[in-house]
Amino acid sequence: MNRLPYLQDIQGCLAWRIADAGLSEADLAETLESLQGAIRRIVVEHRAGLLPQLALPERRDDLAALQRIAQRHRRLETTVVLGIGGSSLGGQAVCALAKGGPLRPEREGTDVVFLENIDPDTFGPWLDAAERRDAGFIAISKSGSTAETVAQLLAAWDRMRAALGPEAAADHFTIMTEPGDSPLARFARGHGMRLVEHDPKLGGRYSVLSTGALPAMIAGLDAAGLRIGAQEVVAGFLGAQSPADCPAIVGAALNLAFAKRGRRIHVMFPYADALRPFALWHGQLWAESLGKGGHGTTPVASLGPVDQHSQLQLWLDGPRDKLFTVIQIERAGTGPLIAGAEMDERLAYLAGRTMGDLLEAEQRATTATLMNKRCPVRVLRLPRIDERALGALFMHFMLETIITGYALGIDPFDQPAVEDGKVLARKYLSELGRGGVE
Repeated sequence: MNRLPYLQDIQGCLAWRIADAGLSEADLAETLESLQGAIRRIVVEHRAGLLPQLALPERRDDLAALQRIAQRHRRLETTVVLGIGGSSLGGQAVCALAKGGPLRPEREGTDVVFLENIDPDTFGPWLDAAERRDAGFIAISKSGSTAETVAQLLAAWDRMRAALGPEAAADHFTIMTEPGDSPLARFARGHGMRLVEHDPKLGGRYSVLSTGALPAMIAGLDAAGLRIGAQEVVAGFLGAQSPADCPAIVGAALNLAFAKRGRRIHVMFPYADALRPFALWHGQLWAESLGKGGHGTTPVASLGPVDQHSQLQLWLDGPRDKLFTVIQIERAGTGPLIAGAEMDERLAYLAGRTMGDLLEAEQRATTATLMNKRCPVRVLRLPRIDERALGALFMHFMLETIITGYALGIDPFDQPAVEDGKVLARKYLSELGRGGVE
């Protein structure tokens, strides 16, 4: 019996459905068997307390303190989250649940805005508006020295201090960073700002259930619900009688098997506006964790049905180099009635239907069309998208990524190549002060 808030359907990846483009039962069984070592390693490391990503969903002890901070931010009109990469994408994926739809009216949350880039044409106007909108700021950086986040914080602090005075302005700021004497931690202590500890063992892209909890609470969402969903996935993984019983293990097997067949692009294709930031979060998780030593496949974030009108032609009739993950939400009978369609016989197919009926038909039809064109497709089907379901999706793909990394013999938690760019950026910035960069 499936106890998870989603059901994974892999028929679109199997040979009986998509012919020679798919995997035989023997192919899948062989790949699943090859993952036994990776699975055992994860279980051993989890029991030894070495994988905080899998242990965090059980925690509730930190949520009360975060809720008190959230209440302070919710007195303000807007909260601006400063951060980049894993410090931002997870929180964006969580807070998308509060952007309109039936969830929003049930909660009394505050608007949460994420400013992850340092484009002055974007950031400058937000600073101009911050004073008028009575804004608060949350700066998130695991290391406490991320150049972009530090720059954003210093600029925001300078503006808010000038407008409110240092003591009042400090109450508008919360800093989340790992323990120690990092630049952000020192700055927070020196100016009387609230300081929240970021687990130093929890990498940014794996930290959504931590760094995303405070923004979720400010937006009026249930952070505990996120962890409950994630905890259910961890329990399912640890309690699986065989690899085939765990959706995340099966997902890792599909990715590995199709990569060997030249399917080097993974299209994440949710049919829900609320999951568009989730697809972007997954893109960082997958790329930064697995793109090492010549390994890795390229993640592509898409949105249905929008990308049916921009990418589907390529997917159906272009290079056969893609594996698709379609996330479907049950939509039939939901949303506004499509009124007036009966006035034109060409629109008769819409008469009496709801917006959800149309979306349901399109997500099913596009999935079937991809399969009919022998494109490998796995479907994740959810009755609805809420905090529990989203937490489960987060943990599913974190596990899928870790399993894949261990199976490939790479470390899915570091990103050594990224450091080269950071060093060069500091070099170029110092040269600008001496008359420019060649």
